[in-house]
Amino acid sequence: MRKIAVAITGASGSIYAEDLLQKLCALKEQVQEISLVMSTNAKEVWRTELGTETWKDFPVRTFDTHDFSAPIASGSGQYDTLIVIPCSMGTLGRIANGVSGDLITRAADVILKERRKLILVARETPYNLIHIRNMEAVTLAGGIICPATPSFYSLPKTPKEIAATVVDRVLDLAGLKHATYRWGN
Repeated sequence: MRKIAVAITGASGSIYAEDLLQKLCALKEQVQEISLVMSTNAKEVWRTELGTETWKDFPVRTFDTHDFSAPIASGSGQYDTLIVIPCSMGTLGRIANGVSGDLITRAADVILKERRKLILVARETPYNLIHIRNMEAVTLAGGIICPATPSFYSLPKTPKEIAATVVDRVLDLAGLKHATYRWGN
């Protein structure tokens, strides 16, 4: 059973976060606990892009971005994985440079220091050299950069199906078993 933390930043791409939360909650036989932290901007972007506040409806533990007593702020919390989806370039830069000014960046710092799995679903285009160097720093520290770049092998037809091509890849990177399109099957 896995303990997974999900952090949502203010980058565009709330559809990815919503699909991930839906799928993680459906994987009850593999996931013991899901904790969620969202930036203020993430909530505003979610409302703008999805027209809802459905993040409130998921059966997850929710923490404020300034709650440093949250279990995801310490290695003793024993979270296996932190997924930042979508991950803004500002958040990525703070993580890359060890700036732990809020719970999202502190949780990322903890995951890296504990040598656990950090997956950053970067959502920006195009990248500038600073973004690329920050991605390199996170990668060298043990994190995984998974750009929110959909695939089209499965012939997705709706925005949700397109987003699922990224989210299913994230679930694979997190080591979770799930049904999805597989190339060559």
